Amino acid sequence: MSLSSGSTASAPRAALAPASQTSPLAAIIPSSTLFQDRREITISHEGAMYRLRITRQGKLILNK
Repeated sequence: MSLSSGSTASAPRAALAPASQTSPLAAIIPSSTLFQDRREITISHEGAMYRLRITRQGKLILNK
């Protein structure tokens, strides 16, 4: 998302805060690190399996 000086949209404060000001529990992991050369990955969370995929438009979709 790009913000121009005339834009009325505002980003959440956490997205604008430097890494040193975010919660120590929050981690920023680039999607390229998770996906590598794949378009879909499976995530195991508390015994459930989730599918995270990149759409043709470059958006992320998470399904249980």
